Amino acid sequence: METRLTYDMYVPTRVMFGAGMLNKLSEQSMPGKRALIVISNGKSTRANGYLSRTEEQLHKAGVETFLFDGVMPNPTVGNVNAGAKVARENGCDFLVALGGGSVMDCSKGIAVMATNDGELWDYVPIGSGKGQPIANAPLPIIAITTTAGTGSETDNSGVITKEDTFEKAFVGDASLFPIFSIVDPELMTSVPPTFTAYQGFDALFHSIEGYIANGANLMSDMYALTAIENLAKYLPRAVKDGKDMEARTHVAWGNTLSGVVMCLTLITSEHALEHALSAYHPALPHGAGLIMVSKAYYKYFIENHACDDRFIRMAQVMGMPEATKPEDFLTALTHLQEACGVADLKMSDYGISPNEFETLMHNTREVMGVMFTSDRVQMTDEDIVNVYKESYK
Repeated sequence: METRLTYDMYVPTRVMFGAGMLNKLSEQSMPGKRALIVISNGKSTRANGYLSRTEEQLHKAGVETFLFDGVMPNPTVGNVNAGAKVARENGCDFLVALGGGSVMDCSKGIAVMATNDGELWDYVPIGSGKGQPIANAPLPIIAITTTAGTGSETDNSGVITKEDTFEKAFVGDASLFPIFSIVDPELMTSVPPTFTAYQGFDALFHSIEGYIANGANLMSDMYALTAIENLAKYLPRAVKDGKDMEARTHVAWGNTLSGVVMCLTLITSEHALEHALSAYHPALPHGAGLIMVSKAYYKYFIENHACDDRFIRMAQVMGMPEATKPEDFLTALTHLQEACGVADLKMSDYGISPNEFETLMHNTREVMGVMFTSDRVQMTDEDIVNVYKESYK
């Protein structure tokens, strides 16, 4: 299998992994004395006691805490600005991102804007962003993930939506790696089955894309295949029984590994296609959008023989050891989606219509065009529209 024999790995985040790790937060060296805890605008973090437990741990460590609870499922520039305002007004010297990928991504934007002038898009390197260097060090971040989906606890970028231009883009910098992350599967047992599946497939596609990317290398291959194998084996169990701690632990591990994959190679354009969908339809969960386009997307690369041996190898670790042809990957992917109850998701249920596909294609090119550079076969504009068309229900 063709892979790069060189790689550049920098993942400075300390990861505290395993059931019960939240209880060890108070024992850690803190980066400051005044923390802004960032959570979503939903109820689960409070209702499940995760907020109160985190506050208790921080207070035990001598940290004064403040709260920002305004993060949307697809976080926006407005969410970032509001959180940064709270951080500045209360003199917070670090952030605690308590939640899923949206919260961790938004916290990275807040970390930048709490210490820097201008607008967030001044520091965004793609789309209409100005790509300016981050002049002042962002606030340090402690990430406590309550989901297994984005891998944001181990990477250095956050995806934010600019609503007025329908751009779903990222802000990234080496200074945005969390200083340490707590990955405690006990905090994931309350995630409903459907969202367990959505998040798990997001993690899975991070590693699948990383494995077929033209920048795949010795280290990313190792992380990606291990993640794919664990997610394919344990995600159906986690969906079926959210309190299955063995399954939750392996899914969380696959997610964290997938986060590292994104630090080792640029993932491919599947994520670009989805970002356009949820930029225009923010009610669409990111993982659901990825699932919707996945079969048509990967069929394109299989039909164009982008990397036959890699698709065969993925099918083998996804539960088909007898796989001998790249099309077996599509069979394995379909079986996994069926096992998780997400094989029949419909774009139309989220208000997406076929007359948008040209607009979505232009958006994905203009905003996330960099991700197409990671593809082993280059898609035409017509190819992108056809993937959307084939995915439509």
